Amino acid sequence: MADMPAQNRKATAQEKLGTMPIGKLLVTMSVPMMISMFIQALYNAVDSMFVARLSEDALTAVSLALPIQNIMIALAVGTGVGVNALVSRSLGEGNLRRAEKAANVQVFLDACYGVICVFLGLFFSRRFFENQTDVETIIDYGAQYVSIVTIFSFGMFQAQGLEKLLIATGNATPSMIAQALGAILNIILDPIFIFVFGLGVRGAAIATVIGQYAAGVCALIFNLRRNTATRFQFKQMLPDLKILKFIYSVGFPSMITVGLSAITGYLLNGIYLSFSTTATAVYGVWIKLQSFGFMPVFGMNNGTLAIYSYNYGAGKLDRLFKTLRLSMIVGALITLAVTVLYECIPVPLLRLFNASDYMLSIGVTAVRRCALSMTFGAVTVIITSSFQSLGRSRFALMINILRQVVIQVAAAWVLSRFGRLEIVWFSPLISEVLTLCVAAFLCKKVMAKVRAEGEARLAPQGRVDSNPS
Repeated sequence: MADMPAQNRKATAQEKLGTMPIGKLLVTMSVPMMISMFIQALYNAVDSMFVARLSEDALTAVSLALPIQNIMIALAVGTGVGVNALVSRSLGEGNLRRAEKAANVQVFLDACYGVICVFLGLFFSRRFFENQTDVETIIDYGAQYVSIVTIFSFGMFQAQGLEKLLIATGNATPSMIAQALGAILNIILDPIFIFVFGLGVRGAAIATVIGQYAAGVCALIFNLRRNTATRFQFKQMLPDLKILKFIYSVGFPSMITVGLSAITGYLLNGIYLSFSTTATAVYGVWIKLQSFGFMPVFGMNNGTLAIYSYNYGAGKLDRLFKTLRLSMIVGALITLAVTVLYECIPVPLLRLFNASDYMLSIGVTAVRRCALSMTFGAVTVIITSSFQSLGRSRFALMINILRQVVIQVAAAWVLSRFGRLEIVWFSPLISEVLTLCVAAFLCKKVMAKVRAEGEARLAPQGRVDSNPS
């Protein structure tokens, strides 16, 4: 395979994106990603559970570190989404050369991100926490944690990129295995480094980094052995302007989506700190719990991106629309089930994070009120993902800005002016309901326009697909 020209190699796994029945395809592409993202969410929660055993200050420090980690994830995920869409669309159009070039450029971009994070980790880790709090213990814990995960971030960037390349070429299960390996290894190493070796918060960061590098190596091996559509060559890794433009035009909304989480987290941390450091710790716990409901949705989105892009490129529009409808239903059902669970057992969930009685008095109300937002948010996320694959990135960007910053932060700030923390927890619900209304309106317009454009482009060739399966 390594010696064959890109244009002569046969597509194999990716062909199912345009031929397999949609229901079966959604299961095949999305379930492995949902499982892997669930494991990732489990890791995130377990990491905080172990850190909480050190002290509430340690838990608060890790919660305050979330914006930094979200920025790193934003770069990795956004680039991966852009490459995923370009590779899948290129394969759908039969352009294997462009697909291969995009895969190689991604490796170069992820390496650049790693170099930038080394610089930031060395010189700005402590300053980031000093700008948020004057509690010296929290500053020390936070600086220790962030400096390690940034300086050694190369593994995370490569793991994210290579895993999404597997998805783009129809290899969802190997991608799941790579992600699961990193997360499970992380969970196993957390208590060993934190308690057995006595490294505390530093131990949690080291376990995180080891898990990321393990996932990256595993994803690389799978790409070399299972990805028959692209190959890696140093001479192809230098950026191409057209490739970069497509990657960032599609991936930028994903970067903004996750990056806005960092901005939102930073601003909301400030609002909750005005009440108490415990309120900030509760907010951090909620983010971990929320990920259990949203990560399966994000995993499904990772699988559907390739389906959207491939079928859009191949002109099979009915398959694209059916995928969107089915994914919205599945996403809503998943998050509704999680919401019911959280409403019923908030105390046991908070006890997992070694919650004190005071933390429980705040956290029970927080979990129950924040959980009400999840189903609305899941549907919005799915709609936004479809916009990116269809080249309507500006709509995705607008929705993400409204959802994650403008409405939620504004609502939290206004509600906080009443001086009652318990009503501030309604801000996620307000944000998700309002942005879903905007997203649904735009979705109806976009899909109608996509169908009209697709029929106009493909009708002369007789390629319009009327069979949704």
